Amino acid sequence: MASHGTHTDVLIIGAGPTGLALALDLARHGVTALTVERGPGLFPGSRGKGLQPRTLEVLEDFGVLDRIRAVAGHYPPNLFWKDGEPQGERTMYDPAEPSEAEPYTETLMVPQWRTQRILHERLRELGGEVAFGRELVDLTQNGEGVTAEFATGAPVRARYLVAADGGRSTVRRLLGIGMTGETVDPDPLLVADVRISGLGREHWHVFPADEGLLAICPMGGTEDFQLVAQFPEGTAVDLTLDGLRTVVAARSHLTTDQVTELRWISEFRPRAALADRFREGRVFLAGDSAHVHSPAGAQGLNTSVQDAYNLAWKLAAVLAGRADASLLDTYEEERRPNAAAMLALSTRVHRGQERRGRATRQLGLGYRGSSLTVDTRPDLPEEALRAGDRAPDGRRGGTRLFDAFRGPHWTLVTVGTDDPLPTLTTPVVRIPAYEAYGTGVFLVRPDGYLGWAGHTPEGLAAYAAGQGLLARRPGDPAPAGPSGA
Repeated sequence: MASHGTHTDVLIIGAGPTGLALALDLARHGVTALTVERGPGLFPGSRGKGLQPRTLEVLEDFGVLDRIRAVAGHYPPNLFWKDGEPQGERTMYDPAEPSEAEPYTETLMVPQWRTQRILHERLRELGGEVAFGRELVDLTQNGEGVTAEFATGAPVRARYLVAADGGRSTVRRLLGIGMTGETVDPDPLLVADVRISGLGREHWHVFPADEGLLAICPMGGTEDFQLVAQFPEGTAVDLTLDGLRTVVAARSHLTTDQVTELRWISEFRPRAALADRFREGRVFLAGDSAHVHSPAGAQGLNTSVQDAYNLAWKLAAVLAGRADASLLDTYEEERRPNAAAMLALSTRVHRGQERRGRATRQLGLGYRGSSLTVDTRPDLPEEALRAGDRAPDGRRGGTRLFDAFRGPHWTLVTVGTDDPLPTLTTPVVRIPAYEAYGTGVFLVRPDGYLGWAGHTPEGLAAYAAGQGLLARRPGDPAPAGPSGA
């Protein structure tokens, strides 16, 4: 290998939603990162179109929620057809009213290509870039870093590498990490972005047929429809415009010439599989490289963004010397069980065993069992907020909590108590008693989950010291850098 090349703190392979979210979040933390993408540009299709409420909270933290909402659509009701006649409607998601603690409860519809454009735009505003046309062909690592080789261009040396290169991950293959799972449905599926004339945009049109389901959904904020067609097992699926027209005409009242344009098309077979591990030395798997699933329930893109949101602040803390390298062990510890639960949920939704309700909104996910989670309060009632849970929003004492949490920092919150606190490097927010929290002291992680909770601050200083959050006093020695960083 030539000795010259690019050096960076974090090399991200793949510029899909996972890679862009990670790059954006690392940029907020001041981490030098390079994102490479083997394609000539951003992914052009609508594939991951559902943005769940928890993801909307993350996007608000990133500073892009207003841009997303400006172009987002709502999930329309399903309208079922038979012999050219509408048969009735059914809503896809169970409705939920927003509350002070959970301000976003609706799943928004945004085609994946548009979400990626918005994330990429925000990344560039923060000084980040994506290098397109860089196909990874090999990687090696040692105790100091990772070297990546590409089909063209100079190698890249990084302190850490993150695979965000999708379900057919080159990184995962090069590392020899297996995927364990099952086929959710042996029948092949076709998904395409099309232009169709003469079809209303107020419904998600569903055409049951002996040959397989046909569903055509209007994409809010665009002129496109997303079309999904199921085929019997073993069918050779025709991915041309003419092939698509034939399917539409055979299964619906639409004619071939009403399908006016094919903008993007892909074929897949629903499968649920989980990487055997999410880390190999200085290389991490995130997003679809770590977990593949049925698209039912709109969980994949959202879970992938959560992977990035979990990993970014941990990499930043270790690279800056604020935390020991062992903090990175908690990425797999926290995210792999959540991914496994997501796979099971997506499979149940795909098979009609579960409605799209509270579980799919992802507001109840958390890390209660993590080694990074400490709750000093014994005998809490079952419904009580606990360390590891998502930190609720709310407005108390002139403060909106999500505004206080926004940014790449921990936040110390006292609720209904004025006990003296240890001096931390975090912002401190004091609010009166609030039912979503109860009373006590809460330390909120950069990704919006409660790391530590107590009735009083007793024990907080020790936890904060482990996260590099104790303020240094004059004359204190500088902290030692983390081992292996």
